[in-house]
Amino acid sequence: MLRLKSENLRSKLRRMPLLRALPPLAAGILLADHYVLPLWLLVGGFLVCGILALLADDRGANLATLGAILLFGMTVTELRHTPAPPTGTPGEYEIVVRERLSEREGKTASGTTIRARRNSATGEWLPAAGNLVVRCDSSTALNPGDRAVVRGKIYPFTARHGGYGRLMTRRGYVGTLYLNRSSLLLRDTLHRELSPKHLSLFLHERAVARLDRLALAPDEQALCNAMTAGDRRSLSPALRAAYSRSGTSHLLAVSGLHVGIVFLLANLLLWWLPLFRHGHILRNIAVILLIWLYAATTGFPPSVVRAALMFSVLQFALASSSEYVGMNTLAGVAFVMLLFHPDYLFDISFQLSFIAVAGIIAWGLPLCRLLRTRRKSIDMLTATLAIGFSASAATAPLISHTFGQISVVGLALNPVVILLSYVVVGSCTLWLVIPGTALAPLFSVVAGFAARAQNELIRAAAALPAAALDIRLTTTQCWSVYGLFIFATLLLWSAERKKSVSSLPE
Repeated sequence: MLRLKSENLRSKLRRMPLLRALPPLAAGILLADHYVLPLWLLVGGFLVCGILALLADDRGANLATLGAILLFGMTVTELRHTPAPPTGTPGEYEIVVRERLSEREGKTASGTTIRARRNSATGEWLPAAGNLVVRCDSSTALNPGDRAVVRGKIYPFTARHGGYGRLMTRRGYVGTLYLNRSSLLLRDTLHRELSPKHLSLFLHERAVARLDRLALAPDEQALCNAMTAGDRRSLSPALRAAYSRSGTSHLLAVSGLHVGIVFLLANLLLWWLPLFRHGHILRNIAVILLIWLYAATTGFPPSVVRAALMFSVLQFALASSSEYVGMNTLAGVAFVMLLFHPDYLFDISFQLSFIAVAGIIAWGLPLCRLLRTRRKSIDMLTATLAIGFSASAATAPLISHTFGQISVVGLALNPVVILLSYVVVGSCTLWLVIPGTALAPLFSVVAGFAARAQNELIRAAAALPAAALDIRLTTTQCWSVYGLFIFATLLLWSAERKKSVSSLPE
């Protein structure tokens, strides 16, 4: 019988310094969001805490270090604040289109970056900052990478926009501009910036074109395009409604789940590489490259970039065969991301990506070890289900708190739907990387069957009464559940004797 030892826990936490540093940084960002202090006071406090950390004894040094990190978080949050262009009055702006946010019924919403604004009095162009949502119809639709000069009024996000407005504000958007033919003054589609973002847009367009060569039925083709390349233009309203009702609408938006599917499939398909010399290193490199190739194919949306970073860390954890090294590295990635973008702390996509990967590292890997058998085929299935369960359980409270819904049918559907999603995303991703079209009939049959089965299953589930329950956890309840999760994880670390855990089946 295992015994709980506090020294065992302290020893493991000492090996995770970045995990210990992450909470005070997050606390500093939260405080800076509510209280604005003079910059000189923050810098002075940081220097004092730094000096105390060097001169004090161990306990005092630890407290001073935590204080320094907290003040550092407050400082970078205030320094990252950029002035936004004036809203509520007409003006002219030079913008660069970053991404397509949505497209439905001929209406599009694009995420753009403001480069400059025109002084109405002098006609001079002045530098400007901030992101802008541009809404327009198909006659003036802007594509990612386009440069444009537009005229119009920026409508700021207000309280009536609710959670959507708060989310977009956190992401640096200053408001919405409605565009038509007369307000589109100039559009440049040729002189695009040469950057990884625009290279990914080229890959995205090529990926959609290649997926269309599978010539599937409309709904099946729409599902494959949405889940593999992030192209949701051809999804019908009825299909969207069925996925929403069944609690599986997250499958239609490329996110951490889809990156996780590519991550798992890449590890499973490359299981044979460790049979060769240095095969473990080659497999880890290949998996990380495939993850980022998939991210590029989807157009590098921010949620996928964050998920790709997180799963790259998870691959490192598997390479080290240690949940503690992986958790420390995950915390380090989150630490750096928050330094450059403090508002990520309030972004639901960042929160879900981080919590899902943390749940996999803390619970999924030990569960894989516990369920391991001598049969690789069974190990592959149990590892897939264990990791999927860990990620779903870890994110369930946040999903309930944010979206106010718990899908009853979705809980039963998830194991089957996730397996079908593996087939859809896996077969379509393989189709994208395999040259030529000779195997098109084979991939068309496999992807079409899985997509059709998934759609029919979702439609049947959505038709059931009480398919979803409207349950919204309060902030206190959500924090309490995660407090219990953290407490249970610390108990697990206190009771564990071995330093390493097994990775996914090889």
